[in-house]
Amino acid sequence: MTSTKLLVTRFTGSALAVLLLLGLTACGGPPSWVKKGSGVYNEKDSKSFYGVGAVTGVHNEPLAWDAAENRARAELTKSFQTYTAYLMRDYAASTTAADFSKSAEEQNIERAVKTFSAATLSGVRPIDRYKDADTGTYYVLTKMSLKEMQDTLEQAKELNAQVRDFVRKNSEKAFERLEKEEQKQATKN
Repeated sequence: MTSTKLLVTRFTGSALAVLLLLGLTACGGPPSWVKKGSGVYNEKDSKSFYGVGAVTGVHNEPLAWDAAENRARAELTKSFQTYTAYLMRDYAASTTAADFSKSAEEQNIERAVKTFSAATLSGVRPIDRYKDADTGTYYVLTKMSLKEMQDTLEQAKELNAQVRDFVRKNSEKAFERLEKEEQKQATKN
């Protein structure tokens, strides 16, 4: 074999090895749904809702799979009904005595966000799972068809009243807390 043919054969063999390695690398990694996340997707056979749950740092594998599945169900629930309460308190003061070149500044800002989601979902089922060996993260994909979701919404009418009552009670508590803080500040002055 001539040196040119030998060089071409080695180059071709190396190129094929690199292509094979790249092909195998492309096949690895997480499934597309891990990066896509939760949402509504129109698949070829039906429209469905999907929830992706993940958990990391859990060494008990059965517990990790259960936690990831429960989180995927919670992600699905957030697609239907989520109540979010937002409260922000902002206090600023500047105090000057007889010397106007000197002052004392005060500032206090607080923000509280609470999110609540509750629904009884029938027909949600895990359809895939994946473990990232590098990070130790467990992923579970859950699915609920549009038809199953419509049935669930029909059953959830009474839940809406419960959520409305929950919101009323808790918003009143938040405003009571704000009034108490205002009274505390008024007594300081």
